[in-house]
Amino acid sequence: MSPSPSSSPFRKRIFVGTFIHTPILSPPTISVLENAVVGVDERGVIGFIEEQVQELYDWDNEDGDSVDGLTKGMRNVVVKNGWEVKDVEEAVVGGYDGSGWWFPGFVDTHTHASQLPNTGLFGTTTLLDWLETYTFPLESRFSSLSHARRVYSRAVTSTICHGTTTCAYYATIHPESTNLLADICMEKGQRAFVGKVCMDCKDTCPDYYREESAEASLESTKAVVQHIRSKDPKGELVQPIVTPRFAPSCTKASLAALGQLAEDESLPIQTHISENKGEIALVKQMFPECGSYAGVYDSFHLLTPRTVLAHAVHLHDAEVKLIQDRGSAVSHCPLSNTSLGSGICPVRKLLDHGVKVGLGTDVSGGGSCSLLTAAREASGVSRLLGNFEELKGASARDMERMKLSVAECLYLATKGGAECMGLEKKVGSFEVGMEWDAQLVRLESVPEDGDKDGEGEQANEGIVQCWGNESWEEKVAKWMYCGDDRNTRKVYVKGRLVHDRS
Repeated sequence: MSPSPSSSPFRKRIFVGTFIHTPILSPPTISVLENAVVGVDERGVIGFIEEQVQELYDWDNEDGDSVDGLTKGMRNVVVKNGWEVKDVEEAVVGGYDGSGWWFPGFVDTHTHASQLPNTGLFGTTTLLDWLETYTFPLESRFSSLSHARRVYSRAVTSTICHGTTTCAYYATIHPESTNLLADICMEKGQRAFVGKVCMDCKDTCPDYYREESAEASLESTKAVVQHIRSKDPKGELVQPIVTPRFAPSCTKASLAALGQLAEDESLPIQTHISENKGEIALVKQMFPECGSYAGVYDSFHLLTPRTVLAHAVHLHDAEVKLIQDRGSAVSHCPLSNTSLGSGICPVRKLLDHGVKVGLGTDVSGGGSCSLLTAAREASGVSRLLGNFEELKGASARDMERMKLSVAECLYLATKGGAECMGLEKKVGSFEVGMEWDAQLVRLESVPEDGDKDGEGEQANEGIVQCWGNESWEEKVAKWMYCGDDRNTRKVYVKGRLVHDRS
């Protein structure tokens, strides 16, 4: 087998242009570094960041070229930071003309790789009947490795093309195909958390798609953990993650065993919580002694600082406090919450209570694997929630606070997601010592003299139009509200190029 992107060696590189990120949540900040150079070493780690570099685009000749591929300004920065020019493999320039910029890679904290073929299919169903009608029949097919490879290969490629450099994946109950998903992530160079779905409850899981017992579910989960760690012992790119589908799908014995496994092996955990009112009623019926949905997970030691809970639409105040006390995180999935009519997650309330929040695409409940789409939807539903609060007598100030700004939504898509996954010291923003997970964004610039015959909107540059008078913040807003994968020109993970559309 040829070397994978995660293992092939490379030399130092520098990245040049405008760099935009959202490094802090309070106050919400869009930070812009212009005429900047970022040095990335052989490990894919940011070694230096210099902005407002003089003579940055002064090439050695009129053809925009030089013997070593660097300008005078680039060479000066390299030497200033203790590197030798001869050790720099290349300078990757992007966004120098005002139409593009470098942005941190997205962190998708919740999606189902196996459900990609059902994207857009949910009819008029809500959560529980959607699972029975669409999801369980689809996932049961993943005992076939050929089918799994076809779907998982496309799922990983699709998320990367949309700028997602880290993704938390649910697979299915099948350990062999779950291992295959992890292998594909490594082959394609995507940072990922891969979990075998656990579901052994005879009362809630169909006969054709259910694990035989709690013991069988635990053993197959251990096998997946062992497989992933054998391929990536330090978890530098892909990590296993304990994945009880949701409390109703698991017996108490299974939940207890998975909680113990996560503790013994220091494993992260992902599951669902309070997505749908019918689901909540089912949990109350099945676990009356636990007091609440969050209390169920806490009872089985599944509520930890490394737990990511998807949805959290209908949490009670005591549950929010419990989740915050345990240091667990919430994956906000606005697309699927809307599609399945589940409700609106009160993100501002969670943030105000100190709960870590990221964004999830939640395919196929969500109709897109684009986290940029999830960010714009997060903004939209937060505005609706403000109107709903008005009906309950909320003040104008409280209504306004419900709304999430562009900076906040993009923070959730990057640094917030990294915090949820325990990667905030590695990815999510541009800082020295962090790893180079980044995407090059480019927008169309409308010609000053108008469109000529046969010209106009460029199919390969998307629908976002720049007219030359926008600030950087306005360009970022246009991208978030109107952009798509055509604007994602390059994607890097840990310093390695994993997608190139240019």
